[in-house]
Amino acid sequence: MSGVGDAFQQQTKYRPETIGDEGLHWNVRPELYKTYPDNPKVVLPECEPNPPVSLDQALNDRKSIRNYRPEPITLEQLSYLLWASSGIQRLEQAHEFRTAPSAGALYPIETYVIANELRDVEAGAYHYGIHAHELEQIRAGDFRERIAAAALGQGMCAAAGAVFVWTAIFARSKWKYAQRAYRYVYLDAGHIAENLALAAVSLGLGTCQVGALFDDEVNKLIEVDGTAESVIYMSVVGVPA
Repeated sequence: MSGVGDAFQQQTKYRPETIGDEGLHWNVRPELYKTYPDNPKVVLPECEPNPPVSLDQALNDRKSIRNYRPEPITLEQLSYLLWASSGIQRLEQAHEFRTAPSAGALYPIETYVIANELRDVEAGAYHYGIHAHELEQIRAGDFRERIAAAALGQGMCAAAGAVFVWTAIFARSKWKYAQRAYRYVYLDAGHIAENLALAAVSLGLGTCQVGALFDDEVNKLIEVDGTAESVIYMSVVGVPA
């Protein structure tokens, strides 16, 4: 029996006889960065693993961890995790490239953090301001139970120090790739999640990626509309038990 997913796969195929070359409309290109200019900010300090961990070791040690100690993540650790997963890596020809690849360098993925136990950071929901490498507070409060319930009752979302929430602003990719963009959006999120998982290992932390979630409940928590921008993936991060 075919369904929406089967239709999507077929209807977004590239075919030599149908692919066009219409050019890009630069005057309507969506903004690459989302910001909350009037919201409280948390400056993220520089941080890197000490001692350094090889890629080979990180790959061998990475695994999904679902049990966490009630210990906070430091702001330095969070800073590194945010940069390593999707931060700005280099500047080339006036373009800011990031640590994870993105189709067309369009970067449709936004990162939010549900802070459960972060040292020196108020509990709440935050947005990662990539361009300035800072946290922007969306709302304060203890959202452990809400984010766990939104993840189909997965208690690790309440126990871990933080939950990373990844959304997509679909228009950023659709501007160039139309309906094909949806394929790339999910690939982009996967690249970012793997970066996070390996970076966490290098800091002695654990992660577990979460695809089972109630989309609208997560969207409400981080205050996005669920249409132009919507959650597509999450990950917990914490001190392994």
